[in-house]
Amino acid sequence: MLTKKQRDLLAFIHTRLQKDGVPPSFDEMKDALDLRSKSGIHRLITALEERGFIRRLAHRARAIEIVKLPEGMGAAPAKPMGGFAPKVIDGPHPSPAKPANVTPEEVQVYARELPVMGRIAAGVPIEAISHVHHHVAVPGQMLSGGKPHYALEVKGDSMIEAGINDGDVVIIRETQTAQNGDIVVALIEDEEATLKTFRRNGSSIALEAANPAYETRVFPDDLVKVQGRLVGLIRSY
Repeated sequence: MLTKKQRDLLAFIHTRLQKDGVPPSFDEMKDALDLRSKSGIHRLITALEERGFIRRLAHRARAIEIVKLPEGMGAAPAKPMGGFAPKVIDGPHPSPAKPANVTPEEVQVYARELPVMGRIAAGVPIEAISHVHHHVAVPGQMLSGGKPHYALEVKGDSMIEAGINDGDVVIIRETQTAQNGDIVVALIEDEEATLKTFRRNGSSIALEAANPAYETRVFPDDLVKVQGRLVGLIRSY
């Protein structure tokens, strides 16, 4: 039997995993449950783990797997994730090359070549992305919507609590719009590019890190251009 707070937290985590493929941060969980401190979230997480509803993945920041859900909270739980599963692959393990005579539906499981457009800062912003360095094979199921995609190598640790580590390769779907909570490639003043969580507040845009060592940066909205949204990640070890 779960308490109301435990059930509310489990539902919130489940919803975020289903929607974004990324678990919420402890700050987001604290705000969602209207708690005063993150220590209360730690206790609820521990209780859910002890009761077998969730599993925390060792050596991975902000990595939670939902093992089961109580009756009445939806169907199957989100798949296990180490930051971004089901759209994560560990190392260079693309899907097999596309054979001949496959249907449009079947082609989605086969690897596609994406341009790696240099490095993106998960830390202090670096120079804007401007040219192709090389290509990387990406499973077709990691891509969606028929829109152009590209890849970037991550430099820095500011998004580590979102499961994005230095040296990982992120898969980006091109778009110029974002919703609050999306992890985006943001171009600042047409000069600096960074990978951060997007938050709009009126005429200002906040670019949030997922590492308490980095401060949130706030800009007038005309100084920030969204260049794409994170849809997948290739883990580097």
